[in-house]
Amino acid sequence: MERFYIITNNLKDPDYHITQEMKAYIVEHGKTCLLCVKDEEGHIISDKIPDGVDCAVVLGGDGTLIRAARELKTYNIPLLGVNMGTLGYLAEVELPYYKDALNYLFENTPEIEKRMMIHGSISGSKPEENVAMNDIVVTREGNLRIVHFNVYVNGMFLSGYQADGIIVSTPTGSTGYNLSAGGPVVEPTASMFVITPICSHALNTSSVVLSAEDTIEIEICEGRYGRIEHALVTFDGSDTVAIETGDRVIIKKAEETTRLIKLSKESFIKTMREKMKGN
Repeated sequence: MERFYIITNNLKDPDYHITQEMKAYIVEHGKTCLLCVKDEEGHIISDKIPDGVDCAVVLGGDGTLIRAARELKTYNIPLLGVNMGTLGYLAEVELPYYKDALNYLFENTPEIEKRMMIHGSISGSKPEENVAMNDIVVTREGNLRIVHFNVYVNGMFLSGYQADGIIVSTPTGSTGYNLSAGGPVVEPTASMFVITPICSHALNTSSVVLSAEDTIEIEICEGRYGRIEHALVTFDGSDTVAIETGDRVIIKKAEETTRLIKLSKESFIKTMREKMKGN
């Protein structure tokens, strides 16, 4: 690899000390290194993304990597996560070992894992669309009361849920909110959806696993006595859209995929066991 692009979490490296140290190391080895330019809200400025990048090194934690994956979704750039956070489940490299990782990339072509992303569109009062790497979550807004959600698959009614919300997760996101809500862990390179209710008021609250070719619709139903219910749609825990009774969230497999650089030969099972230890 010859051209590197560093994306830094400004909260993790506010003075860019580590970023500049990494850039200097790359340049010392005869490679090209460019730094990401962001706007005031911390989003990558699209027209400042350089052409011909071989690798984007993402300095931060899992949240930084997920955000970079979404904002670079149409650029087909492989991502290498360098963990400066806590769990760092998605990040391939821990910070003290970043030079070893770069040395390997200077001389070798790494394995690239493709991770499924999902696309969500909202029909109704506030039409909008977005993509997610981990999950799309529909939850109640406001008062602590359950909301009635109807879930459809390929136009057919699947189930109604009286719950705090519904998680639709990718395999990558299965170890996130889905796991915390009691959902199953899925091998991350698989291609499927996991639907998991949040605090469902029912005896049967099992998750449902569906094909990635299916189309999922989540409808916000009326509350008691015809009350208008208000809910939120959240993409990867960040971008949020307010919706209400009668609106639907349509979820499909995205055309884009996230490409993660894989350096470790350790299995997914071992990585999960080590990262989740004590959590």
